[in-house]
Amino acid sequence: MNIQELQDRIQKFVEKNKLDSPLEFRVLDLTSEVGEISKEILKMTNYGTSPLNKNKEIESELGDVLYSLIVVANKLNINLEKSLNLVLEKYSKRLKKGSAGSEVDKI
Repeated sequence: MNIQELQDRIQKFVEKNKLDSPLEFRVLDLTSEVGEISKEILKMTNYGTSPLNKNKEIESELGDVLYSLIVVANKLNINLEKSLNLVLEKYSKRLKKGSAGSEVDKI
């Protein structure tokens, strides 16, 4: 399944189950779901004191984030595949320039 098919599938799911809500609520939901990933990572590392011990919850939390992100993109009528391609081009240009900074800054 490609990204557009996922976006279409999520849109149909939202419509079928009458889950439509304002964009602002969807963005807050996305933020909340990202926070839940952070919480699971903290739990999996015993708050940074132990090596990562992956649990089953992280997969579900990542799914929640993906769902929420797709819903936000759909509300904004944004093609996520196009968005991802634009970002990869941007990152490639930065890496070719050899920009200064941390690895995170380069990406």
